Amino acid sequence: MQDQQAIAEIVRMQHDFFNSAITHSYDFRINQLRKLKRGIEKFEGQFTAALKDDLGKSEFESYVTEIGFVLHDLTNTIKYLKKWLKPKKVRTPLLIQPASSEIHFTPLGVNLIISPFNYPISLTFAPLIAAMAAGNSAVLKTSELTPKVSKAIQQLINDLFEPEYIAYIAGEVPETTFLLKQKFDHIFFTGSSRVGSIVMAAAAKNLTPVTLELGGKSPCIVHSDANLDIAVKRIAYGKFMNAGQTCVAPDYVMVHQDIKDEFLEKIKHRIISIYGSDASLSPDFGRIVNEQHHSRIVRLIDQDKVVVGGYFNKADRYIAPTVMKDVSLADKVMAEEIFGPVLPVLAYDHFDEIFATIRQLPQHPLACYTFSESKAVQKELIAGIRFGGGCVNHCIQHLGNHNLPFGGVGESGVGSYHGFSGFERFSHKKSVLKAASWLDLSLIYPPYKGKLKAIRRMMK
Repeated sequence: MQDQQAIAEIVRMQHDFFNSAITHSYDFRINQLRKLKRGIEKFEGQFTAALKDDLGKSEFESYVTEIGFVLHDLTNTIKYLKKWLKPKKVRTPLLIQPASSEIHFTPLGVNLIISPFNYPISLTFAPLIAAMAAGNSAVLKTSELTPKVSKAIQQLINDLFEPEYIAYIAGEVPETTFLLKQKFDHIFFTGSSRVGSIVMAAAAKNLTPVTLELGGKSPCIVHSDANLDIAVKRIAYGKFMNAGQTCVAPDYVMVHQDIKDEFLEKIKHRIISIYGSDASLSPDFGRIVNEQHHSRIVRLIDQDKVVVGGYFNKADRYIAPTVMKDVSLADKVMAEEIFGPVLPVLAYDHFDEIFATIRQLPQHPLACYTFSESKAVQKELIAGIRFGGGCVNHCIQHLGNHNLPFGGVGESGVGSYHGFSGFERFSHKKSVLKAASWLDLSLIYPPYKGKLKAIRRMMK
């Protein structure tokens, strides 16, 4: 357990530093963001090696989903920060004229950012970038399940920043538990719904606002008119990236009964074509983060329903890309978020079956994917399913657009971020009305006799 007094002192120093207003200026923010970008570029090789050790990630996947994603976020934020900082003018009602009204984006203060193991680079630095852009200070706590990556992040943070501005806290559950007892101005957590509820309960004791990026069983719907060759290519990409350890991965597929057999045959061939008959030999297929998660995922596989895959190696933390057919809600694989390379396939005839299945699962989906060439089908499924965000005729790609807010709904999350939405999430929207003094209408002042009629007209 790291020294509790030292942790508390870091939080205290951050409050003092934030109150000095040093972090508030545009020049400070932009210079720190540029410094972070240079640091990420410098650490690219170290991060890539650490991701390979901890998660078996390929260099390509490490760059696209982690390092390159963060660099793109930084480029976008640096480019638009000055525009984001400008007060937003809004209309002013006639009743309170002459005046003008603005929304000012001001920093929240001291933030705690807790990141998960599955994308330890991007899910640490994306919220940090937003926090820095909005003029805040931040304390970082990464996952102990990816020790090599956490060590590299700690080194980068310690090299670049003073702890009163950006601090890294090493450790495990005890350190996180103690951090949650401290007084922060905002807590940003990415992880499981179970831990998210613990974070929210701890934050409530200090009335600290939270952003929770959680998970859920994200459905993928393949309608009878879908382009199947495209669908299986993109579903396999989205599901088996990072060995399925992606919060927005297609958790299960609901495929129209008329094309179920064809879909199963095509996705089987697709998996073999990209990873080979033994994916453990593929340089492009990752590993499960630890033995505990490996054992949990293996228990979800019903070998009698396996179409392809089903193999695993505990010593190597390997689970083959696996597809299961004829799955129902009674199967274990449908009882929890899989978070691994196992894809259950269910059949449907009517949309009501899709809606009923999703409603019976324990939480609203973080993502939803629809494959159909019909705009009417796309519209009905988007409107009829409550989910955080998603794609039509693709998987996961909505995360690549920083103009789209990313976040869950209901039990899959609270709040959203990325791009301007992230800047906004780490800011307080301060309302300011500037009244003119050259004219003062007496209509709102006592005595009120004879004024109500005029007020009624103005307020309709």
